[in-house]
Amino acid sequence: MGKGAKAAVIGSVFAVMVGGAGYGAYNIVSALSGGDTGASGPAPVKTGPPSGSEVRQASGRFFAAWEKGQAASAASYTNNDAAAEPLLTAYAQDAHIQDVRITPGTASGATVPFTVKATVVYEGKTEPLTYKSRLTVVRGLTTGRALVDWQPSVVHPELGRDDTLVTAESSAPPIEAVDRDGTVLTKEKYPSLGPVLDALRAKYGDKAGGTPGIELVIRHAAEESADTPLLTLSEGKPGKLRTTLSAGVQAAAEKAVKKYGESSVVAVQPSTGQVLAVANNRADGFNAAFEGRVAPGSTMKIITSAMLIDNGVTSMNGPAPCPSTATWQSQTFHNLTTMEPNESATLANSFLRSCNTAFVKLIDEKPLTDASLTTEAQERFGLGRDDWKTGVVSFDGSVPASTGPDRAANAIGQGQVQMNPLNMASVTATAITGAFHQPYLVPPELDGRQLATAEGLPASTAAQLKQMMRLTATQGTAREAMSGLSGDIGAKTGSAEVDGNATSDSWFTGFRGDVAAAAMVQKGGHGGDAAGPIVADVLRAGG
Repeated sequence: MGKGAKAAVIGSVFAVMVGGAGYGAYNIVSALSGGDTGASGPAPVKTGPPSGSEVRQASGRFFAAWEKGQAASAASYTNNDAAAEPLLTAYAQDAHIQDVRITPGTASGATVPFTVKATVVYEGKTEPLTYKSRLTVVRGLTTGRALVDWQPSVVHPELGRDDTLVTAESSAPPIEAVDRDGTVLTKEKYPSLGPVLDALRAKYGDKAGGTPGIELVIRHAAEESADTPLLTLSEGKPGKLRTTLSAGVQAAAEKAVKKYGESSVVAVQPSTGQVLAVANNRADGFNAAFEGRVAPGSTMKIITSAMLIDNGVTSMNGPAPCPSTATWQSQTFHNLTTMEPNESATLANSFLRSCNTAFVKLIDEKPLTDASLTTEAQERFGLGRDDWKTGVVSFDGSVPASTGPDRAANAIGQGQVQMNPLNMASVTATAITGAFHQPYLVPPELDGRQLATAEGLPASTAAQLKQMMRLTATQGTAREAMSGLSGDIGAKTGSAEVDGNATSDSWFTGFRGDVAAAAMVQKGGHGGDAAGPIVADVLRAGG
């Protein structure tokens, strides 16, 4: 080992010993001699998981440099110093975080939990900052060194890739979001609303009459993502923002999605399109309820049935045979193994049992074309034209004209069709009223938005769809989930197969009176198993 290298090691050892972070010293002799093999040549590159002492040493060096604000040094103890250094630099310079003290917890293998206590100082304002995070020590692929596995979440658990920390005057004034009756909506009471409230603040904060404060925030890499506030140094004046949400329905939605991981639900008022609730229970914090893009499974049969009726192919009481299999352009489609075939089935019967083959068998009837389902979705249900203006970022579905096997797969909610719970709640609302009302979360009068329009459905088509959904809720695949709900009810189940997943996504959409709701649970199984109970709970609250 050269003198320069040995001096660097001694310096890092000293930093760990006197940094005062509570993670202790380590054996100096071991540290100095570990890479020096004398005349026998360079030591072989180490392999295998880091030892306990290596985990302590690597994390200790990293913590000591981080505490001192030495971004380059701290980054050098990670396995991606090019990505780590800018964020660690911003931690001190842009976020104005000082007096950092890090206390490690008990390591679990190579993972070290820790607590950060620091102070944020900006323009004469000072506030304490405390949070918990964790890191994992891995072995460098080429060097064999024990290094901190770099993830932005090491610095703060809510940081994602390319995110950064900033303390400054708020980019938008705070808002006091209220529901349709004036009840205040907070992320503390309605945690699932957090990203939605942040998005509303970013878009409408300057229109709601408030004044900005000073905050420590996560500034996300995606331009459309609102800042995530972490700490307020100076309170701004919040402006009041009225939403279409219902506090009661939102509370039920929040509680319902907690039952299942990776779940999302939306409730709308069919007569107006107003969004009554939006809730997600996801590890990634993504608003899949509004922005998801996944196959909706057999809930798509609502739109397909409308296409069949509107084009004169069949009707609710018309023929829709349900064979055990159906082949379309070399691809064979199946039903659930427990479903008995019924060659004399009506559309209503095949709909309430969710018979895939019935819809595949009818997909080539005249006058249907590759574009018929797309036309129905766009012109009748207002989907897939990228023109919804809900008040926050949302996706308004995609039903592309498809050839080959995908034409049939689209008809049963597979293939190239993409939807989210917002879309399917709107589909149900259109199906039972015959009118398309674009869903929205904030009244368009606030910013002069023009809501999307669509032709809607003939009265006879809507009446048949509503009756088929009623039968599904009382006699078909949705019966168990909807049991106990009073009033005028209807539903449609769905399960969507996803490549690589052994268990399908669970979908369910339904209505009760003037409330329509749809839910999705990724890897939740059959529609009635997971998504169904979520929708039922929301409809129960909405009544």
